[in-house]
Amino acid sequence: MTKKFLLVWAAACTFAAVGAALPRGVMAQGVGTQEQMPDPVATFSILGYDPDTGEVGGAVQSRVFTLTGVLAADADAGVVATQATVDIGYGPQGIALLKAGMKPEAIIKAIWDSDPDPVPDRWSKQGRQFAVIDLHGNTATFTGPKANNWAGGKQGKYCTAQGNILAGPQVVDAMIKAFEETKGHLSMRFMAALEAGQAAGGDTRGMQAASMVIVKKGGGNWLNNDTVLRFQVDDQENPYKELRRVVERWNDIRAKNPNAQRPVRPKQ
Repeated sequence: MTKKFLLVWAAACTFAAVGAALPRGVMAQGVGTQEQMPDPVATFSILGYDPDTGEVGGAVQSRVFTLTGVLAADADAGVVATQATVDIGYGPQGIALLKAGMKPEAIIKAIWDSDPDPVPDRWSKQGRQFAVIDLHGNTATFTGPKANNWAGGKQGKYCTAQGNILAGPQVVDAMIKAFEETKGHLSMRFMAALEAGQAAGGDTRGMQAASMVIVKKGGGNWLNNDTVLRFQVDDQENPYKELRRVVERWNDIRAKNPNAQRPVRPKQ
């Protein structure tokens, strides 16, 4: 067997184990056997990579109380966003396949094809939406044929934007444009993309929560920390206001005190 085959085979085993280990309710976004389904939520996200720093991450906004689980990030793999009739298991599955060396397009197909669609009548895989970015900025995005309109995605240079229940394709168009044209740290480019998406009409249900994560191997402050930043704003009338405050404050601290938010590295 070749080394590549063994890696993919190992990832497939991990992939299956992750799905089997997750509670049934988690695989179906907490619906299980409940008769009462959660309301559809409008979500849009952007995944991006900075070739100058090697950092990769994502940001998301939604009309939902909290966004825990939407973004899965690993400094040894990349980032996965899962949204719209969410199966949280897509995140760890995508990370495992990235670590095995699979390309984002192939990962999208592998996860989608292997989804058993456990609640097809009430939480169908046909409505799911997810995206993947690797450590080189390669991306892929997928929108199920039954995702609530408007739903879709757009890829740009080192980035991909996607959303559902949006005002229209102009939302993801604006997000990609803002990400590509904004200067500065990756966090500021994500912030610009989210705000541009909202300014272009955003989701049709309004705003409630937002989050952002950026990773890089050894890139976090202190020792052995791969998380450059992780911010989350829950249940806010305007989550952008608080997210921008924190992002700007974080960047300001880094600029004024270079040692305050820098990795601690062992001596060579």
